[in-house]
Amino acid sequence: MRAVMATVVRRRMAAFSRRSALALAAGSGPGGRALCSSATRDDELEAAVRDVVCSGAGSLDEVGVRLDRLGVAVSPAMVRRVIDSCSERGDSGRRLLRFLSWCQSKDPEGLGDEAFDRAIGLLARMGDHTAMRIAIGDVEKDGRTMSSETFTVVVETLVKAGKEDDAVRLFRGLERQRLLPQRDAAVGGEIIWSSSLTMVQALCMKGHARQAQGVVWHHKSELSVEPMVSIVQRSLLHGWCVHGNAKEARRALDDIKSSGSPLGLPSFNDYLHCLCHRNLKFNPSALVPEAMDILAEMRSYGVAPDASSFNILLSCLGRARRVKEAYRVLYLMREGKAGCSPDWVSYYLVVRVLYLTGRIIRGKRLVDDMLEGGILPTAKFFHGLIGILCGTEKVDQALDMFKLMKRCQLVDTHTYDLLIEKLCRNGRFEVGKEMWDDAKKNGLVLGCSEDLLDPLKTEVFRPVRRAQKMSPQNYKCFVQNKKITSVGTRKKGAAVAATRK
Repeated sequence: MRAVMATVVRRRMAAFSRRSALALAAGSGPGGRALCSSATRDDELEAAVRDVVCSGAGSLDEVGVRLDRLGVAVSPAMVRRVIDSCSERGDSGRRLLRFLSWCQSKDPEGLGDEAFDRAIGLLARMGDHTAMRIAIGDVEKDGRTMSSETFTVVVETLVKAGKEDDAVRLFRGLERQRLLPQRDAAVGGEIIWSSSLTMVQALCMKGHARQAQGVVWHHKSELSVEPMVSIVQRSLLHGWCVHGNAKEARRALDDIKSSGSPLGLPSFNDYLHCLCHRNLKFNPSALVPEAMDILAEMRSYGVAPDASSFNILLSCLGRARRVKEAYRVLYLMREGKAGCSPDWVSYYLVVRVLYLTGRIIRGKRLVDDMLEGGILPTAKFFHGLIGILCGTEKVDQALDMFKLMKRCQLVDTHTYDLLIEKLCRNGRFEVGKEMWDDAKKNGLVLGCSEDLLDPLKTEVFRPVRRAQKMSPQNYKCFVQNKKITSVGTRKKGAAVAATRK
């Protein structure tokens, strides 16, 4: 008991000495004590407000009560810092709304448009659409105007979440109330151009070209001035291509060409991507002929196709397992007959389909030709091919590819994880242990567990015996024996049941 009392006394004396030292330090100059204590108190109050709003416990109804107890004064700078603090947490959207309501009740004029803009943009990035819609409703009720950046973030967030109708409805409502954001109030019509163009681009980004056409139709007079016309036309072309409607995309492409608007490589690649994927689904035999027609059209229009254009075709040919055509296209690129040289993505797409169809030696030879040609791939190239080889149970070839990867000085932690787990699952623990030691020697931090190297903890994959094809005579004998066995089993069960009775 005496020891406990002594400990308590010592702690109180230490606390008293610390407070005395702080008081002496604060009052060392004239007026220093008052200034330091005031600044410290403001910082403590603001930290307490951030704690209540951003990471506080309790229900939403307690936010206002706890803020009233603190007695903090509302200022735009303090509100801005609290909103920035909430950006570090993704679950404080509703508490932020309560904080803004509390600030409005205390000082209706203390919050500017910037605070609401920051809050709405933060709620949009958090993905809290309900809280974002409530905040936007408060902005509309007060007659405030969002900035163009915040409006863009809100519209893109709604479209990405699959709520394109809500985005269009929000645009119509703000337009009706004349609250659309404007970038330059001195230029007439800028308010419509910026907002409507943002709507069109956000909708076309996710393939909602039909809704984008409605926005263009309602604002045709405002969007009929350059450079808005060409931007809108290219956006609609991209929207139809993302949607997968090749007919409407062709019509949009022809409209751009007939109007004389500039048409570049991205627009042609969008249409080529749409056409190839449509043929991949409905008519794989037309992949090469129609793609070559589009590439010829690009050259006649003055746009030279590059490796990315041919990679779109090679990707679809690989998914359709049309090996000869893919190899032929790559051959034309290597010989310079296609107008551009292949990059490592082109080689990857062809080698990938060769490995998937069992042409391992041919694919390996193609990789060697690529390296001899001076084309240096990235680690993603080798990691993808090693993953395919491991998936098709070609582990030895995967190890050879990994050696080639190390020779190119493209060491990847994920590739080590993939190979170590595959080797241990196949029962090759010694090779897996060697790779583990090699990774540790190179200073790599592996993501797989060291327990994989323990045969007592790792379940080894036992391959299933391949099914053998039976002749018609053997199949009849197999079915007959199966019937006889099943009849015998039923008779035996009936006899056992009768004996028990």
